[in-house]
Amino acid sequence: MDNLDFKKRDKPLYSGKPGRWDRLEVPPITYVASSGQGDPDQPAFSRSVAALYPLAYGIRALCKAQGAVFTVPPLAALWRADDPKAFATGDRMAWQWTVLLRLPDTIDQQMLETVRATALKKLARKKDVGTDSDTMNAVSLINLDEGDCLQTLHLGPYADEAPVLADLHNRVMPELGVTFNGAHHEISLGDPRRAAPEKLRTILRQPVRPA
Repeated sequence: MDNLDFKKRDKPLYSGKPGRWDRLEVPPITYVASSGQGDPDQPAFSRSVAALYPLAYGIRALCKAQGAVFTVPPLAALWRADDPKAFATGDRMAWQWTVLLRLPDTIDQQMLETVRATALKKLARKKDVGTDSDTMNAVSLINLDEGDCLQTLHLGPYADEAPVLADLHNRVMPELGVTFNGAHHEISLGDPRRAAPEKLRTILRQPVRPA
């Protein structure tokens, strides 16, 4: 039984070079997603992340029973703000976020609902699992079509991303004659809960269109 590993099959989508913004075409991709607003260090963000994993792994188990295996990929998140400068200045309370886990494109709403029903039953029997039924019920299945994007690899703490994004917004994008065409996208390579801040590796991606 072959295992679908997105990081290996779609390597350009999970790689980059620090200090260099590469341009690439990102195809439509299916995710389970949960959205909110505010500082990601607040409980709402962690509850949303915790709600994704039992659903993603439940879908993985369902697929495996049908003869199709995939590896649950790294956590990703979309970041928006009414004023994009909020990311360069670090105004975290203005951030709007959507946390994401990628799934095979064959996953449909019925499969998600089947797995959600089981996850909610397990949730009702457990305590201190990091999420709640309302948050789990708010998880949705989305298809994200980012298209033309700029992408780089950031090494180090998330708090150090601001100068990198300021350079993207103020120099790189104007020089290329492009502007924003969607939410800022980050992919955490590895487990941010276990890695030291200076060891973090994060893909930074920005969908763009001609200015």
